[in-house]
Amino acid sequence: MTTERALRILAGFMILLSMGLAQAFGQIDLTEMSWLWFTLFIGLNLLQSGFTGFCPPEGLLRKMGFKSGGDACCK
Repeated sequence: MTTERALRILAGFMILLSMGLAQAFGQIDLTEMSWLWFTLFIGLNLLQSGFTGFCPPEGLLRKMGFKSGGDACCK
């Protein structure tokens, strides 16, 4: 596993954990529609892309001219 994929998994997990804790302690209410569902979707997408390597925005960014570096965590 690369550091980039591990970072995606960690970031997705932390987003989902913070949303779950906020829901559990009554700071947010995920039973109502809100922009927090977008945050939840991003967390799930990060988590799954870390495990599968598939990230839908990556293809779009490549088409826009961005290069794949894969060195986000390296010096």
